[in-house]
Amino acid sequence: MDDAGIVRAGLLGRCPHCGAGKLFCGFLSLAERCEECRLDFSFADAGDGPAVFVILLIGFVIVGLALWLEVSTGAPLWLHLVLWIPLALILCLTALRTLKGLLIALQFRNNAAEGRLGEKGR
Repeated sequence: MDDAGIVRAGLLGRCPHCGAGKLFCGFLSLAERCEECRLDFSFADAGDGPAVFVILLIGFVIVGLALWLEVSTGAPLWLHLVLWIPLALILCLTALRTLKGLLIALQFRNNAAEGRLGEKGR
């Protein structure tokens, strides 16, 4: 599969090798292996990367919109709570799964592995 196909598969939560099997067995739980091509997903460890990206990206958008609303209209606190808490939850949950799939697909494409000290170059 080409690079664009691998990225697309990751964004859609599909196997980065074949693009057909499911990457997740739950909302954020990674499957043990692809049901189509039997690729073992034990190599995949996105760590805290998706959460950091979500916090930075969604936080920037939500805080910017909340500041704009406050400065332009002087909206009451209850309106901020009703608007921004549900929006933040919805955006964060959808972005978290998408970014986790993308980072795992990029790990597969680049053959990324844990760093080791004391090993000679490739």
